[in-house]
Amino acid sequence: MVNSNSPQRAGGDAVGPVERPGDARGPRARPAVPVLAFGGILMAVTQTVVVPLLPDLPRLTGSSAGAVSWLVTATLLSGAVLTPVLGRAGDMYGKRRVLLFALGLMAAGSVLCALTSDIRLLIAARALQGGSAAVVPLSISILRDELPPRRTASAVALMSSTVGIGAALGLPLAALIVQYADWHAMFWATAALSTLGLVLVRWAVRESPVRSPGRFDTRGALGLAAGLVCLLLAVSQGGQWGWGSGPVLGLFAGAAVILPLWWRVQLRTEQPLVDLRLASGRRVALPHVTALLAGFAFYANSLLTAQLVRAPAGSGYGLELSIVAAGLCLLPNGIVMLVLSPVSARVSTARGPRVTLAVGAAIMALGYLVRIVESRELWVIVAGAAVVATGTTFAYSALPTLIMRAVPVEQTASANGVNVLMRTIGQSVSSAAVAAVLVRYASPVDGVQVPTLGGYHLAFTLAGTVALVACATALAIPSEPAPKADPATARHGGPAEETALDGR
Repeated sequence: MVNSNSPQRAGGDAVGPVERPGDARGPRARPAVPVLAFGGILMAVTQTVVVPLLPDLPRLTGSSAGAVSWLVTATLLSGAVLTPVLGRAGDMYGKRRVLLFALGLMAAGSVLCALTSDIRLLIAARALQGGSAAVVPLSISILRDELPPRRTASAVALMSSTVGIGAALGLPLAALIVQYADWHAMFWATAALSTLGLVLVRWAVRESPVRSPGRFDTRGALGLAAGLVCLLLAVSQGGQWGWGSGPVLGLFAGAAVILPLWWRVQLRTEQPLVDLRLASGRRVALPHVTALLAGFAFYANSLLTAQLVRAPAGSGYGLELSIVAAGLCLLPNGIVMLVLSPVSARVSTARGPRVTLAVGAAIMALGYLVRIVESRELWVIVAGAAVVATGTTFAYSALPTLIMRAVPVEQTASANGVNVLMRTIGQSVSSAAVAAVLVRYASPVDGVQVPTLGGYHLAFTLAGTVALVACATALAIPSEPAPKADPATARHGGPAEETALDGR
């Protein structure tokens, strides 16, 4: 198991009764929540800003469309690999320290992107930026350690929603920069914001005394990296290389061999990268499965909306909007997630996060039903996308709370890192599935293959069905047992405060 040891202070001594900064460690603790949320939004912005630029990058960099696609693939792969690794490192060596490292990767990648037009360096820089995906699970873990229970639920809900907020803000921001300025300016902007994030975290966030001592599982990290690269590379490149091609089948075969072997070795490792015995329990495994399904449904919403509103008028349904207007259509999604994150936290407090997760998934399915009924009027398209975003807010805010209740405090960052990894896998599968459906149901319009409206309806149906499966999976999560003594709880007021956090 990852660690049966008790949580430790930074110096190695067992944690005693200490107070959280949110309780009595001074005014510097107060801006920690908005600062961490800023980091989460910035992470999502950094990972999405390149999307509006993809059609023009072959011309701007003198490279092929296949090479340019690696700007997305490299970020996806590095983020998937580094999120659980940095989460575990944060539990062991200090969450604030590793958070600063992740933000540093974001800043360094942005500067390198801003300085070059060489596609090879751009791909390497985007891989560096992918490491910033660990910002959210590390921040959630810091919030659990540092805030009083009465504030934790709403802060974690906001932190988890920053993924959707940043994605909704990043696309129109990037579209505006691409349309009216040199494309390198986009990366100078993210470099400046990343540097600001680093400075703010150093100022506002204290290092948590909670540690999980032990030796880092290098073998487990390398095994997980190899398995995830095989799996996600096959999923992300299958449409371009051919699903029946030798490289794709070979990668799937590699993943099928490596990941089960990694699982077996992890079970035999005294201090593994991932505590699989804990993760295999229904209270942890089912939230991870739901995260994968919710990630699929969430990502399909953005992908389909952006393409639908830009379709040519000759298709019979397209609105032929500009790239900037298409990005602005997603902006209400970010506003919805920002406004509703505290509401979702209150629902979790009143009814429990399991109910919040199920309700969120059901709302996502309802949003896709709206999109199937009407896909031609702009206001209905935007409203349907906002309904899906509403469900995403409830689902994403509940997931880390479920994980925190099911794992020891010293494993919060690594467990939430795995949960974010499952969302990432869901998003990757969603991207491949949506692309496959739209390509399959396409017809020529002015000499260009354009997806039919029926293709979009099928994709909406697929995403809505996945959301319904997520709802059923959430309802299958076991009810919570009676409150246990938890180091984080015992330090800060005992079961009464845990009850306040859990909403019972």
